[in-house]
Amino acid sequence: MDAEIAAKLIAAAADIALVVDPKGVIRDVACGNDELAKEGFEKWVGRPWVDTVTTESRQKIEELLADNAANEVPRWRQVNHPTKRGDIPIRYTAVRIGPGARLVAVGRDLRPVAALQQRLVEAQQSMEREYARLRHAETRYRLLFQIASEPVLIVDSTSLKIVEANPASAQLLNKTAKRLTSRNFLELFDAEGSKRVQAHLSAVRTAGSGDEVSVKLNGEKTDCLVSASLFRQDTSAHFLVRLSRADGATAPKGVSKLFSVVENLPDGFVVTDLDRRILKVNAAFLDMVQLATEEQAKGELFDRWVGRSGVDVNALTTAVREHGAVQNFATVLRGQFGSYEDVEISAVSVLTGEHPCYGFTIRRVNRQEFPRAKGKKELPRSVEQLTGLVGRVSLKELVRETTDVIEKLCIEAALELTGDNRASAAEVLGLSRQSLYSKLRRHGIDFTDDEQD
Repeated sequence: MDAEIAAKLIAAAADIALVVDPKGVIRDVACGNDELAKEGFEKWVGRPWVDTVTTESRQKIEELLADNAANEVPRWRQVNHPTKRGDIPIRYTAVRIGPGARLVAVGRDLRPVAALQQRLVEAQQSMEREYARLRHAETRYRLLFQIASEPVLIVDSTSLKIVEANPASAQLLNKTAKRLTSRNFLELFDAEGSKRVQAHLSAVRTAGSGDEVSVKLNGEKTDCLVSASLFRQDTSAHFLVRLSRADGATAPKGVSKLFSVVENLPDGFVVTDLDRRILKVNAAFLDMVQLATEEQAKGELFDRWVGRSGVDVNALTTAVREHGAVQNFATVLRGQFGSYEDVEISAVSVLTGEHPCYGFTIRRVNRQEFPRAKGKKELPRSVEQLTGLVGRVSLKELVRETTDVIEKLCIEAALELTGDNRASAAEVLGLSRQSLYSKLRRHGIDFTDDEQD
């Protein structure tokens, strides 16, 4: 079997095979990959192998030829071939076959592998950003849990054992947080109070909410108010239990710390009444909506700055009212002077107590934060980006931009179909040649007026 036949057989299993003479000149090319054949690889016959690769790859080709001349064990080397569409990475090894000391270089196209690697890197980066966001959120809320002046307990809904207790609850119950952990929650109350708390928890487990109950702690005469909310974590359910003395005793130092933390949060924080009129905001929210003082926001509707024409806020508050909490609701924030900003809102409803209210945290969103794998061609705007402009720009402008996207896509498709022949592309599109050139200029597609088609 001579080297040419061996190369064709190898190319059937590999992507490309080259027959190279002892001087390093390519004598035959066999492509097992149609994509490589379209790139003009078959025109290499008669050219030195080193002249078909990029400058930095020339030494690798010389080393492959030298290894075979010295009868060393063949090894794989990655080189890049320049083409009109960019460099193409190929991984080669060369073996001596047939008389005349000719070599057969077997190559594998690394573009599919590179694409998979790029997508893997982007997925890993996206996961790392998501993990970082979750860690930051956990840190913020754990800090709030620890310094909150209101006694709060996390209780397992099945065993009713205390999973976690904040310092305020430990102070109220005269026990350390460590001693409270794993203890049965009902043991904190007297016999009558235990029954009432159990009935309250059953109502919350069934309906999702229930009226707070007044009970007595073990060994104390003062009444204590108990209110619970149900939430799910992974596959299990827990109660978030709030305790407070019926006489209204508070811990001013803890309250001061809590207000200080909320005021200095980097995310916007807003408290509204059930009619969505603002009661309290922090400095980050004032900065987002371009206000100077809190008094400018108090008493105003939350809808004034959030959402597209009030539609988003209605959907958000309806969901909060029905489910108790909402996370990462995507919308826009409108500044006092007409600016728009993409944000995500997490909200919670507090319907118990003397003053029911809604609480909102607002976080800025960078739309480029979660990259997508790029294809060979990418539209100037995706459908999601275009529909995301609804409510921010007029329908006339939106239709004009959509038309430009479709027009550019059709022109590029016509050019690809005709092998970049401008006259043929104009005929396919039903345009004059000058009209096509005008549109090429407007869309920024590279061409030359005096190009010979």
